[in-house]
Amino acid sequence: MICKTCLMPDTRPRVVFTDGRCNACLEADARKNIDWVVREREFKNLIAGFVGSAPYDCVVPFSGGKDSAMIAWRLKHDFGLNPLLVCYGQMLWTDVGRHNLDAVCNSGFDIHYHRVDQRVSRALARRFTIERGHPKQHYDAGVNSVPLQVAKAYGIKTVFYAEHGESFYGGLVLDDESRRTRNLDEVLENQVGDHPLNWADDDISERDLAPYIYPGDAGEIKAYYWSYFFDWDIYRNAKDARKQMGFQQERGRVADYPRLVDWQNHWGVRWWGKSNGSFEGFDSIDDMIDGLDFYLMWVKFGFGRATRMASRLIQGGHMTRDQGMKLALEYDHELPAQFIHKVLEYLDMTRGQLDQVIDAHWNEDAHDRKGWAE
Repeated sequence: MICKTCLMPDTRPRVVFTDGRCNACLEADARKNIDWVVREREFKNLIAGFVGSAPYDCVVPFSGGKDSAMIAWRLKHDFGLNPLLVCYGQMLWTDVGRHNLDAVCNSGFDIHYHRVDQRVSRALARRFTIERGHPKQHYDAGVNSVPLQVAKAYGIKTVFYAEHGESFYGGLVLDDESRRTRNLDEVLENQVGDHPLNWADDDISERDLAPYIYPGDAGEIKAYYWSYFFDWDIYRNAKDARKQMGFQQERGRVADYPRLVDWQNHWGVRWWGKSNGSFEGFDSIDDMIDGLDFYLMWVKFGFGRATRMASRLIQGGHMTRDQGMKLALEYDHELPAQFIHKVLEYLDMTRGQLDQVIDAHWNEDAHDRKGWAE
């Protein structure tokens, strides 16, 4: 089944359909009825007690991308907070990713940069590519744990994450409060998958896994989702990051989606290469390994980077379903050739070994596209 509103298939893990529509589209409809004035008032009441109470008022987990950058910008310029940005470094930074990281730092923000042991990271990336078709499995754990570890070390009590992925993109929402306040059980179950201590073996010790373990005594730290308090739109974030901080992007593929053409043609964007597997060039462009991660998602679940992005833009009102379908069919299956040699070197793999991984994870049932014509 393919969602009647966006392009998300029922092969996406944890997605739920109601009358032919996925729960992400139902969530997008429900958010149109939220009183954002009331939510902003709730946010101001939340931060009233700690503005100016310490050198850093809060932590923003910062990937280097547009969304977390704009959260930090608004915290500082709209609400007078001094956020500490905590960046769990990408596995293989792209040039445009490094440019944007510097752009944020040059825009008046302190960044705590956490670079993990790359011997361990490479070993885990290789293992999870082979076993799970997901080279960034350990990265998902690190980006969740390190910001909390840093907040604890600095004595910071509040963390602001971006959007609540389980409700925004079709997943398992534990309860209404988990849309507002980050739920550790939900994170471990749906994003990390298992406890990182299970990854120890003869070559990787439990001490090596310290960056990936969520601090168990961080109960005084409250982590909230920005998307609960404010209307959330990734395309708007991309435009604002360009305007406010000088963000750049990879080369997208201009098609018949006029609301996105202004990003491609009229902003004087410096081109850094093309975004394999997708079309827009402004999302998930910081890490060379992202393209392979998305490609393997397509192999396992029958939808890739282009479907993922098109669905989000459809839900945001930035393109039609027909436009998104055309782009998804054209680019979802695209092997990420742009950085493949560097990625294979990082994974200590040959192209033949990668082909064996692809064959092992190929899900024939997930690649039935009959629903797209409905």
